Amino acid sequence: MFDLIVFLVLLGLGYGFGRVAEQRHYKSIIARESDLNRIPAIALRLPPPSLVPQRTQLVTGSVVISIDYFKRIAAGLRGLVGGRMRSYETLLDRARREAVLRMKEQADGLGAKMVFNIKLETASIHKGRKNKIGSVEVLAYGTAIIPVVAPVVIPTVIGE
Repeated sequence: MFDLIVFLVLLGLGYGFGRVAEQRHYKSIIARESDLNRIPAIALRLPPPSLVPQRTQLVTGSVVISIDYFKRIAAGLRGLVGGRMRSYETLLDRARREAVLRMKEQADGLGAKMVFNIKLETASIHKGRKNKIGSVEVLAYGTAIIPVVAPVVIPTVIGE
């Protein structure tokens, strides 16, 4: 009986703290996404031809997000009966959005106006018995288009 109470208390704490951390992360993501909306990230293989002159550079964003105890138990129970694993869906959504944001932040630091040919790579990191998912890693990468600024020529007066 005592073990059941301890389990339920830990389960409740895991749910509460995990939910608070997830909501805080989503708020941060939403705020940063609204700031970086000025840099489009598109999956087109080639940039639009109207973006010349330009310089290009590879930009990346990577994130590893761990699953909390409550979500692991919820996914285990869902695995018994089948169906969508919503607890993992939010984990993957946060990881994907965070990786894209980090890629856009790197592009913004370079002065890029657009990121094209973006790709996402996802890997699960297994931990513990039976190779249960412990964390998810997402890598976002693409090609940043950086406008080339023409040099400013300052005329000099000869013969003064």
